Amino acid sequence: QVQLVESGGGLVQPGGSPRLSCAASGSIFKINDMAWYRQTPGEERDLVARITSGGDTNYADSVKGRFTISRDNSKNTMFLQMNSLKPEDTAVYYCHAVVRQFTITLFNPYWGQGTQVTVSS
Repeated sequence: QVQLVESGGGLVQPGGSPRLSCAASGSIFKINDMAWYRQTPGEERDLVARITSGGDTNYADSVKGRFTISRDNSKNTMFLQMNSLKPEDTAVYYCHAVVRQFTITLFNPYWGQGTQVTVSS
């Protein structure tokens, strides 16, 4: 069993700089790609940023230059530093990871429960 737990969301003023964290736990042998997605009501869940196990990153155009994704492989943790937040960044942010467990040879995708980020004055 693998769990992903996000933290760091909440109410933020426009221009704010919160940092989201995602901690993976359980019977984890290796984590490949990790990513942040976000979703607003009635919309699809969209990729925000992705990071490989080697540290390569890619970002949605809407957040390039404002958000930075990073990870600590030794702690199975991923972060999203969000700067210059705008009201349109308001969404539920989800952590996603592709994980291989000790007892399973395949990699499987897992999702966190999501954390709400609301950008408002």
